[in-house]
Amino acid sequence: MSFIKKSSRLLQSQLRRVQSVPIALYHENVVEHYENPRNVGSLDKKDIRVGTGLVGAPACGDVMKLQIKVDENGKIIDAKFKTFGCGSAIASSSLATEWVKGKSIDEAGKLKNTDIAKELRLPPVKLHCSMLAEDAIKAALADYKVKQQKNETN
Repeated sequence: MSFIKKSSRLLQSQLRRVQSVPIALYHENVVEHYENPRNVGSLDKKDIRVGTGLVGAPACGDVMKLQIKVDENGKIIDAKFKTFGCGSAIASSSLATEWVKGKSIDEAGKLKNTDIAKELRLPPVKLHCSMLAEDAIKAALADYKVKQQKNETN
């Protein structure tokens, strides 16, 4: 009887986890970035070397802030994100920050949502999360470029 009770408790705990976070629907790459997100946080948005992108998806309510810090040679040396959204949105943000680090501004601008979606194995209903990450990268790059133009005119 003891074995059956232990097995039953184990099964119930697994069912609770599946009900609270539907891991069975997500690829392990999404789960890994969701459970262990990289580069969560913020950079100083007043810093002239920091570009900030803030984007949202009204249809699902996801909001993503992605920031990059660029060195004097135009290389991204740091990236941070804060995302309010589903597991796929958080995973997309996390992966995006990993991928932009070490890239030039031009290289980062070439990152596509399809690459993020492919790496995370996102299902079609979650592709908007990778699109949000691409939009956040582009918005951060645009903000950085505007700051640089303002700095040059001063």
